[in-house]
Amino acid sequence: MLITKFLTDLGRYLIMLGSGFQRPENIRMYYKETMRQMNDIGVGSAPIVVMIALFIGAVTAVQFAYQLDGTLVPVYYIGYIVRDSTIIELAPTITCLVLAGKVGSNMAAEIGGMRQKEHIDAMEIMGVNTASYLVMPKVVAALFVIPLLVAIAAFVSVIGGYVAAVFPGYMSSAEYVQGVRSFFLAYNVFLMFLKAIVFAFLLTSVSCFQGYFVTGGSIELGKASTNAVVFSNVLILLADYLIAVIFT
Repeated sequence: MLITKFLTDLGRYLIMLGSGFQRPENIRMYYKETMRQMNDIGVGSAPIVVMIALFIGAVTAVQFAYQLDGTLVPVYYIGYIVRDSTIIELAPTITCLVLAGKVGSNMAAEIGGMRQKEHIDAMEIMGVNTASYLVMPKVVAALFVIPLLVAIAAFVSVIGGYVAAVFPGYMSSAEYVQGVRSFFLAYNVFLMFLKAIVFAFLLTSVSCFQGYFVTGGSIELGKASTNAVVFSNVLILLADYLIAVIFT
């Protein structure tokens, strides 16, 4: 029974994606909707992403300063560790996990509410490709905006590490900057953006799927929003592991 449900949901998900990425009927309408989604996802999520990234960098710096205390490892390694751990793992993964909770649940609730109020049925009667109109702008907007949010998170996290490591006196400003500039690999930035793009696609498409096929009343809509967050987070972590295995 569980395998049957999984295969059924997988088939519906793939069919929705196939319909969702067909040629738009009205380019101007799709463009306006994509811009609206970019504003909602990007501008609406920027404050919480910045706040979380600031504390991620600060906590990472303090923890590694504690671990390196009394060892022979040069203190400037704190900046190096904060930079690489942020770029490779913390910025893309933590940011997208947070966005899955904020953006993903909102998308599932929005589309699910339209399904329950029969707005989607009315649009289909008028000949509108609802999967395309409701899903594609959200996915396209996320693929553009979420990597930018991840880049901002990485930058702010390094600043947070600087504040937490330099101001309390764990190390000097010059030592932290030396660590940030040491052993830099551009390939790590490529991994960060690759993860951001994959995670953005997963969290938006899965959330839209949960809302698009919701049935029943308010209880089912709440479950769909919860499932959107849970499944998105699980798939993000699974994709994170697979990318780490394949590309590193």
